Amino acid sequence: MPRRGQNIYRRKDGRWEGRYHKGRENGKLRYGYVYAGKYADVRKKLDIIEKEMETEKSIREKPPENSFGRMADEWLLAVKPQLKESSLTKYRNILSRHLKPVFGESDIESITRDEVDAFIRKLMGSGGKDSAGLSPGTIQGIISVLKNILNYANQKSGLKTADISRISICRKQRPMRILSREEQNRIAGYIYENRTPSNTGILLSMYTGLRIGELCALRWEDFNVNERCIVVNKTMQRIQKSGENGRKTGIVITPPKSESSIRKIPVSDELYDFLVRERRADGAYIASGMADSPAEPRTMQNRFKNVLLQCGIEPSNFHALRHTFATRCIEMGFDVKSLSEILGHANVNITMNRYVHPSMELKRKNMEKITGLFAVKKMVSEK
Repeated sequence: MPRRGQNIYRRKDGRWEGRYHKGRENGKLRYGYVYAGKYADVRKKLDIIEKEMETEKSIREKPPENSFGRMADEWLLAVKPQLKESSLTKYRNILSRHLKPVFGESDIESITRDEVDAFIRKLMGSGGKDSAGLSPGTIQGIISVLKNILNYANQKSGLKTADISRISICRKQRPMRILSREEQNRIAGYIYENRTPSNTGILLSMYTGLRIGELCALRWEDFNVNERCIVVNKTMQRIQKSGENGRKTGIVITPPKSESSIRKIPVSDELYDFLVRERRADGAYIASGMADSPAEPRTMQNRFKNVLLQCGIEPSNFHALRHTFATRCIEMGFDVKSLSEILGHANVNITMNRYVHPSMELKRKNMEKITGLFAVKKMVSEK
C-alpha cells in the first residue's frame, strides 16, 4: 500500500518505488520511476525531480521581459540570499496569492497608482478566503512587497514605475493586556507549586521579557550559570514547508530577526536560584525538558492560557508577558537604554512607543510630584 498522499510503494523485493508524471504522449499519461532502499530516499529523489520539472515549466512559460510577474521573480531571486526561510515563504505567498493574480501579466510600467489604490480597497473590502477583508497588517505587508518590486524594476532596469511610496494603511494599535502585580504574583505562586518545563518557560518570560520564539529555542546551555544570564542567539517558528508525509508546515530554528536581538539577559537572584534548581542536562530545551522535542510557540500559547485558567485570571496572549515585564521595569525606574537592550530592540524609541504602558498607579505617583506647585501658588495668593 502507498503511504497516504504519495505514489510510493514497497516492492516485493523490499525496495521502495516512487512514481511521477512525466507528461502526456498521444493523450496518455507517461510515468517515470525512481527506486531506493528507504522510503525517505525515494521521497528525496521525487522532490528533486519535481523541482527540476517546475524549473523547466517556468522557463517554458517565462512571462514577457517587462511584465510584473517577471520582475517579481527577478526581485525575489535578488533578495533571497539576505532572507530568512520564513521571510522567503511569506514573500512567495504574497506574490502567488495576491500580487501575481492581479498584476502578473501586466507590463510593469503600465501599472498606475489608481490601479494600486483600487487593488488595496478590494483587499480591505473583500480580500481573504472568506471575502471579509484582510487585516491592515496583512495589507501593509502586501504593499511593502509591491513597493520593493516597483523600486527594483526602476533602479535595476530603468523602468518608469508608479510612485506608491506614500501609500500606507493605518494600523490601529490594539490595546495590549498588562498583568497586574497581583496577577503576576498569582502566576508565580502557581508555577512554584507546579514545576514543569513549560511553567519554567512562562516564569522566565515573565521576568526577562523573552519573545515566545526565543524562549522555545532556548536550551539549558543557554543559561550561563557563571555569568548569571540567559544567552539569546536563536528563535523558533513554524512556517510553510512542504516535506515528508505530506506535511505542509515545519518548525525552524534560526538566528533572531536582527543583530540587536542577539543578547545576554542578566537574571535576578530569585530567578537565578529557581533556574538552578530546575536545570536539566545541556542539550535539553528549557520549555520542554527534552533534547529531541522542543515545545513550539503554539504549544506554549496553549499552556500559558491553561495557567491563567488555573489561576483564575482572564485569558491573555503570551506576548502580554513581554509587555508586562517592560511596564514593570519602567514603573521601578529602570534605565530605558538598559531595558531596550534587554528586550533586544534596535533603539529606545521602539521600547517606549510599543512596549511601555505606564499603569494608573505610576501616573498617579508622577502627578503627585507637581503637588508642590499648587502649594506655592496658594501661599502667594494668600499674601
